Amino acid sequence: MEQTPTDHKLIIYQLLPRLFGNAKTLNKTYGSIEENGVGKFNDINDKALQEIKNMGFTHVWYTGVIEHATMTDYSQFGIKPDDPDVVKGRAGSPYAIKDYYDIDPDLAVDVKNRLGEFEALINRTHANGLKVIMDFVPNHVARTYASDAKPAGIRDFGQDDDKSKAFDPKNDFYYIPGQAFVVPPGYNPGADHFESPLKDGRFDENPAKATGNDVFSAKPSIADWFETIKLNYGVDYRNNRAPHFDPIPPLWNKMHDILNYWSGKGIDAFRCDMVEMVPFEFWGWIIPKMKAEHPGLIFIGEAYDRKLYNKYITTGNFDYLYDKVGLYDAIKSLTRDEPGATTWEINRVWNQDTGGIDQHMLRFMENHDEQRIASPYFANDPWLAAPGMIVTAALSTGPVMVYFGQEVGERALGSAGFCPDEGRTTIFDYHGVPEHQKWLNNGLFDGGQLSDSQKKLRIFYSTLLNTVHNNEALSRGNFWELMLANEHQKGFDQHLYIFLRYTDKQRILVITNFNRSERGIQVKLPDDLLKQLNLSGKIEFADLLNGNKYSTDNIADGINITLPASSGMLLEF
Repeated sequence: MEQTPTDHKLIIYQLLPRLFGNAKTLNKTYGSIEENGVGKFNDINDKALQEIKNMGFTHVWYTGVIEHATMTDYSQFGIKPDDPDVVKGRAGSPYAIKDYYDIDPDLAVDVKNRLGEFEALINRTHANGLKVIMDFVPNHVARTYASDAKPAGIRDFGQDDDKSKAFDPKNDFYYIPGQAFVVPPGYNPGADHFESPLKDGRFDENPAKATGNDVFSAKPSIADWFETIKLNYGVDYRNNRAPHFDPIPPLWNKMHDILNYWSGKGIDAFRCDMVEMVPFEFWGWIIPKMKAEHPGLIFIGEAYDRKLYNKYITTGNFDYLYDKVGLYDAIKSLTRDEPGATTWEINRVWNQDTGGIDQHMLRFMENHDEQRIASPYFANDPWLAAPGMIVTAALSTGPVMVYFGQEVGERALGSAGFCPDEGRTTIFDYHGVPEHQKWLNNGLFDGGQLSDSQKKLRIFYSTLLNTVHNNEALSRGNFWELMLANEHQKGFDQHLYIFLRYTDKQRILVITNFNRSERGIQVKLPDDLLKQLNLSGKIEFADLLNGNKYSTDNIADGINITLPASSGMLLEF
């Protein structure tokens, strides 16, 4: 049992503007921007935003907005071309940032007005009753980083570094003195058909800088984040990670300037990339400082070490953390019907991993790093995720996130270029997102090309998210798990998950069936719960997902329920 009365129920829609509005369907492997097309900020119009809002979302995370390294040549607009030997994919990774104060030119109709077009999108999003999340990538930048858009008086990363030192707390980067950077052998940027005068297997960086995934070598491998360079927060990695935080390293203040700049443009929240690669002390310093300057600002951390969750929330001051190595992994295993998968793993998550901090955990079944549910590498069928999505959305008072295309069963088939065919929608290349494009319907955003099954899937997501958002038992109510009360009931198995969410005014019984076949069970509420809720005699239930009605003549005997395969119910009573 857990009590969390405050409202933390952000409902987040993650989308890549580069892909979201793109209606082109060629999808050539390593295709150019002209061949495969690209979405623009202006594609995300009032109609698109109203459709997102109507689905129950409260926040939109615009992924890949800041200018990053790319193989596309914008030199005619005064933008220095990037060396393709240190760019992944034709479009480039949104997480290899080239200028923290600038906007990706791909996303603008008028490249010279790219910042203005993003500011208009922020205002348009707010006008449609939604809040804006953007990325903050604190651990690394592109190898070609150089800011030409920074405000007056701002010093650039590395501008004042002493490059003769491998480590100095006053440096922004880590160096490998006396050695030049070596492009990983065998890298063929953009494949054979991509040509560029800069594509020669070499990149001029001497001395070499350390690579983003903590590789302190001049010769990172092709499997490393070789397109990025590690930023220095005052941690001496080659000397047992000795901290040098007094005085505050210059990088800390540079990051404050960046966050302050974007917060001033109306950004409501930052999704912070790979927070565990940046010291706690920085987060404990920057987040309270930013919140004092911008009240209501929210920080979401991408984190994977369950043992450190508490510390990131209490010491690091994060509002929310990813619950990937916990609820996501447990639900994926159940959804895939893997040997040994059990709903007791969900019990372990809230009972152990996130006990007392459940309201701070952001839950999801898809994002840009994970495989699509409908891909052959995950479940192959988006409907198999129904019970998992119900648990993901309804388990706690914390946020829930959906990745664009998830709601119509996007499959992510084939390879777009840099990413192999492994069930993920590319973040590296220009591409269309086929099932999402059926909803996009050439910019009408009306689902005109969706199949009946896809339309029903979208209604399921919309009903679930709106129900979670609009019912206080689910958005901010207490939690009581009913596994122990039911584990000896006839029909119970370890692919059922049952719990109650409740307030003084509302009660919702959540029953989910991860089995690939129908299950029947007499669901019991324990005597102490019945007493606490003052329940007895005949009780009637209504499923908030489809309106079906159920009843029991005596709640002390439980309620008899038959659950279809891969399904769930939200029974209000």
